Amino acid sequence: MSPENVSPPPLPVVWRPRKGRIVAYGFAGVIIVGAVILAILLPPPFTLADKIAMVVLGGMIAGVLHLLGRCRVEADERGITVVNPLRVHRYEWPEVLAVTLTESEPWAKIDFADGATIGAMGLQGSEKDRTVRQVHELAALIRERGEAPENH
Repeated sequence: MSPENVSPPPLPVVWRPRKGRIVAYGFAGVIIVGAVILAILLPPPFTLADKIAMVVLGGMIAGVLHLLGRCRVEADERGITVVNPLRVHRYEWPEVLAVTLTESEPWAKIDFADGATIGAMGLQGSEKDRTVRQVHELAALIRERGEAPENH
């Protein structure tokens, strides 16, 4: 299936990795449960403060994993939102030029009219065919709504 033959999906649409979310939230759950069990089973001389610190540490690690698990790309009538671990980028359709996914890259990249290029961690290269389809859908939306007008 060539990218030009893909029709744009109905809006709004959200693209997110499947495997990355399962791994991130799975490990977060295991770490929280493990921290609570460890805190309960810690023998003296560990104090209540030590046990609370153990659970807080588990929560902080789970929080970092949540940042990785929340990655996504959202498209709506007005534009796209790229949610990466530490930043959320919002762009209107006229600002969006292209999306690319190179085989050697870990995630897709989105190019913008101001010259910026942002990695879209919500489009994970590791999910191969699924991500290729998602990138083609986003490219179809960009062709339909995005590309900044050419100056003639």
